[in-house]
Amino acid sequence: MLDLEHKLKQGFNGELRFNEPMSEHTSLKIGGPAEVMAFPEDPLSLRNILFVAKEEGLAVHVFGGGTNLLVSDKGIKGLAISLKAFGSIEAVHSRTSSATESADEESEEQDVTLFVGSGVPLAKLINYARKNGYTGLEALTGIPGLMGGAVYMNAGSFGTEMKDVIVSVAIMSKEGHLIILEKDKLNFAYRTSGLPDDSLILSANISLKKDEPEAIEKRIKEYMAKKKDAHPLGGLSAGCIFRNPEGNYAGRLIDNASCKGMKQGNVEVSTVHANYFINQGGASCSDFIKLMNSVREKVRQSSGIMLEPEIHIVGEV
Repeated sequence: MLDLEHKLKQGFNGELRFNEPMSEHTSLKIGGPAEVMAFPEDPLSLRNILFVAKEEGLAVHVFGGGTNLLVSDKGIKGLAISLKAFGSIEAVHSRTSSATESADEESEEQDVTLFVGSGVPLAKLINYARKNGYTGLEALTGIPGLMGGAVYMNAGSFGTEMKDVIVSVAIMSKEGHLIILEKDKLNFAYRTSGLPDDSLILSANISLKKDEPEAIEKRIKEYMAKKKDAHPLGGLSAGCIFRNPEGNYAGRLIDNASCKGMKQGNVEVSTVHANYFINQGGASCSDFIKLMNSVREKVRQSSGIMLEPEIHIVGEV
């Protein structure tokens, strides 16, 4: 292990931790230890540590905010990488254009392109946009996690998705290759960006429009009020557990199957929103999986629909 640690530290700026409990890095507070966890501070450090992982035959797992993840009680073999240090937000371009074709029209609309690092919390980005009078993200209010995960999962709420604002995405392959992908090269769909599974998202450029900060703040508050009414925002959860089947809602199907309040160990199906499972304290991955399977079976018996997980499960279960 000392030899591996020495190799990992070569050309690496950031922190390395060994046998790091993943329960400290997921919103569910569930998960055994990662053999090695790295917190690179820049793309070159990330690239160098990926080279070592390839040489040593280490499996690589990438973590952002850990908000859509269930980690095995047995932990993770190989290298876990956190990109939380990639936390920059910068306005890189603005353009003022006439809102209509009429030369007499005085109303103008300004577009702005923001560079957003993958480690930026979505809540911080929305607050930055509000302060600077940039609109387009308000409907995503209340979604936890970091920018990288939001892009990878094409996070969405109230009819708005990340794909609606994406201009381009910068990724690094696990071989250390830097790639810039324009939006038309991505295959955005429901809760997916279409990015390769081995992609490490470094940043994204997004396009927003100018608006009055007061108007943006009003919309943010309205969306947050709606979310608080319908979602258990205060509990330990990973967001929605199952994908919405086409033309239906997983939460509705689970509710109709009388699953609200079902428990397995210290995991409970939320009584507020049935597609949220809550860790009531000290829950295990094993209990979480058992509850998922029980709910899927009850929904299948009730509706004939087999729900598919939206949550990502990492490690041996």
